[in-house]
Amino acid sequence: MGKFCWPFCRVGLWALLLLGAAAVGQEPSKGPVFLNIDHASICGSNLDTMRQAFASVGLTTDYGGPHATGGTHMALLGFDDGSYLELIAPQTPAADSSPWAKFISADAGPCAWAVEPKDIDAEVQRLKASGTAVNGPDAGSRKRPDGMNIEWQVANVGSGTPGSLLPFLIQDRTPRQWRVAPSASVQGSMLTGVEVVVIAVNDLSSSIALFRKTYNWAEPITEDHGEFGARLAYFPGQPVVRAQTLGNKSFIADRLQKFGESTAAYLLATNDFNAANKKFKLSGAKPWFSQKVGWFDQNKLKGFRVVVLGQ
Repeated sequence: MGKFCWPFCRVGLWALLLLGAAAVGQEPSKGPVFLNIDHASICGSNLDTMRQAFASVGLTTDYGGPHATGGTHMALLGFDDGSYLELIAPQTPAADSSPWAKFISADAGPCAWAVEPKDIDAEVQRLKASGTAVNGPDAGSRKRPDGMNIEWQVANVGSGTPGSLLPFLIQDRTPRQWRVAPSASVQGSMLTGVEVVVIAVNDLSSSIALFRKTYNWAEPITEDHGEFGARLAYFPGQPVVRAQTLGNKSFIADRLQKFGESTAAYLLATNDFNAANKKFKLSGAKPWFSQKVGWFDQNKLKGFRVVVLGQ
């Protein structure tokens, strides 16, 4: 099953990266589909600026090279569990032709998330049978700085910007370790992987219905968070939290106004909350689903929000 059971069936602690997640296992067609996050993307207009912001809080990324399509390039923060955060930006100011152009130009932060199925063709057929629109699989690639060409297949799920609401699918054609390896800044550390995506939604009920229909999930649990300005819904055992604004003035309300329904935050796993709290000099906040939270210095992150959660 999925690696996240917050807080009911996993003994562990988490770190939440609030900026604007490794395979998807498939159960029999009538059972729930368990998702594990492959990676989560963070968009900005300048890659060096984003990398410097992350490095300023101790999260030094590795340059990954240019994508074969569009004018973007990327850096990544690879974790021990094989998942990673991808920083994506145009190679030049004019090279802004990716599907996430509006996120990139606005320095939006979170822009997409992806899961890796065991069999991308089988998952595409399952999704179509559930009534979900799917485009692909199509070929994708990136050239690493050492000249090695990495190849994969990708399929976009649902409507809107790929990966903004429902995750897009990705499956490697070349060995996965060519695409991602643990970054030195987090390898063997208390931060172990990308665990959960928080998605800003206009209507919690319709979003819940969409995910239940697509993945055959049971009802979620909900919790209001005035300090975050949102009502949160979480499907136990799955790596997704949806957030609906509680008012017109909040982080979530601002995200919805600027970008519509889309990814708004990423949750990183940690195996030692106290150590993370000390190392990163976090500030406290109201617990989320019985988990302690600690916030990174938002000034150093230039508006990006990083939070650590743990028991």
